[in-house]
Amino acid sequence: MEVTKHITITEELVKNYADLIGDRNPIHLDEEYAKTTIFKKRIAHGMLVSSFISNIIANNFPGKGSIYLSQDLKFLKPCYLGDKLQYIIKQVDKVNSKFYLSTRVYNQTKDLILDGSAVILKK
Repeated sequence: MEVTKHITITEELVKNYADLIGDRNPIHLDEEYAKTTIFKKRIAHGMLVSSFISNIIANNFPGKGSIYLSQDLKFLKPCYLGDKLQYIIKQVDKVNSKFYLSTRVYNQTKDLILDGSAVILKK
């Protein structure tokens, strides 16, 4: 089983996420500051990018009633505002009520920007 979803990381998403969690790191919000960093422009919060994995797990696979038990994340490349992301959630194994998933995110140039795995409980 594999689910793919596409999400564009917008200015609005980044601002709303910063407001919600209070992470006001200028690398996310201040273009002039971001120009002085290794990234040369603003990047999205890594946890914002990864949060859409939960969306897919809850709404698509394994679906309603899913309970996150664990998530491992490796942030491999930055996600810039305007990036069009492809999320691929793939079942690697299932033991009883536990689903073992591969959680990967690619940008519009097919670069793997986030690699991870999750364990989900679903009856």
